[in-house]
Amino acid sequence: MNKRILIFAAVVAAFGLKAQAKVRLPHLLSDGMVIQQNADAHLWGWATPKKTVTVTTSWSTEKVQTTAGKDGRFILSVKTPAASYTPLTITFDDGDGATTIKDVLAGDVWVCAGQSNMEMPVKGFGNCPVKDFNNVVADAVNNKGLRWCKIPSVESMRPLDDANCRWRPSDMQNVSEESATGYFFGRMLSRSLQIPVGLIEANKGGTRVESWLNAASLKKYTDEKLDSQSIVKNGKYDYLHTLTWGNGTFSPILNTTIKGIIYYQGCSNVGYHTSDYAFRLSKLVEQWRSSFGDVPFYFVQIAPYDYGPGVEGAKLREQQAKAMTLIPNSDMVCTNDLVYPYEKGQIHPQQKRQVGERLAFVALNHCYGFTNLYSDSPSFDKMEISGDTCFIRLKNTYGGISRYDGIEGFEVAGADKVFHPAEAKHYWREANDPHNEWIQVISKEVKAPVAVRYCFKNFQIGNLGNMGQLPLIPFRTDNW
Repeated sequence: MNKRILIFAAVVAAFGLKAQAKVRLPHLLSDGMVIQQNADAHLWGWATPKKTVTVTTSWSTEKVQTTAGKDGRFILSVKTPAASYTPLTITFDDGDGATTIKDVLAGDVWVCAGQSNMEMPVKGFGNCPVKDFNNVVADAVNNKGLRWCKIPSVESMRPLDDANCRWRPSDMQNVSEESATGYFFGRMLSRSLQIPVGLIEANKGGTRVESWLNAASLKKYTDEKLDSQSIVKNGKYDYLHTLTWGNGTFSPILNTTIKGIIYYQGCSNVGYHTSDYAFRLSKLVEQWRSSFGDVPFYFVQIAPYDYGPGVEGAKLREQQAKAMTLIPNSDMVCTNDLVYPYEKGQIHPQQKRQVGERLAFVALNHCYGFTNLYSDSPSFDKMEISGDTCFIRLKNTYGGISRYDGIEGFEVAGADKVFHPAEAKHYWREANDPHNEWIQVISKEVKAPVAVRYCFKNFQIGNLGNMGQLPLIPFRTDNW
């Protein structure tokens, strides 16, 4: 009897060993995923060390093989088909058993990164609603092939290679938990392009740009101390910790093949290395592109908010505008008009649909070739002064501005550096002037103006836009 028990136990143990030897995949590679179309898409996981891993797909007769390393890790690439709503499968086999991913769609995969305004779900946060929530949920029945995967917000002192996540459809049952900015971005892309879109949410509320830089970048480009005691001491709250959020929340996705990144972050850097934020953000993008390749990077300028005395919020926005010039293949959407007056103390404004859609317009124009879309906000080009009048020329107006008079948000200062509210209106030059998007700015209190500012405050809502109704990016002509 004992001998039979021992034989049975040996059989069970052998079976268990074989089952454990079966290929293991990261959670990100799972049923219902979206795989990047028309690409050499990375697939990775773990198998028995030195075992040959064979990958087969439902869309090709080609077999792709690689050998697992000493630690059991493997990574390879498969050529993916064009975007389609046809469900696909991918099978991994190391000779000890097959693992198959089902209901895979080929489409475009975008990463949704940043802090709480990217993390904010369609259902909103406590006391922070998202506008038209019920209508958004009811409309989700019209989504086709739009899916998302949320990476849990986890801290780690070392880079993690997996995260406990799963893919979900953007349907009426699931959309309320999805990033609002990400959802509206993905919805616009998916419906405009008529292709599946996958959104990978790797973000954490309250984080700084330093939270996402890795150890090598932090050592090379900053003076941040990277031992755990210093990280905790320098970040009063856990969400302010450097290094750890990138290690725990972003590192698990770095092997993924993607189309691009959208990013909404900056509030927590107001007053913290504000003056070199653009540089640090550019180094973060370089870091991510070392894994993803030269993918597009489209980001959101922080909205007006009452940060207290001073203009630190305005300076951070100025740094974000500067970042566009430092980061190739990037663009920024302005949100200066997407707050209500009563949201002065609300760090999470409710108008998220326009934020996501403006990111989508940029992607459709710059990444997908729909150049007839108005996607860029107008911005300051040059200033001329004549007597008591300042003339401001704008660029990216698409042929005109949104209003001729009643323009709000301009200020003028003289040599005393004291700014006064100014009257502004459209100014028409010669009919054959190719740049007729001039604004005439006058303040009765300033007879000899030297500088102009537009919405260069922590909280000031402007009302000037271009032909696409996109808001003028706040600016200043001084460097005081």
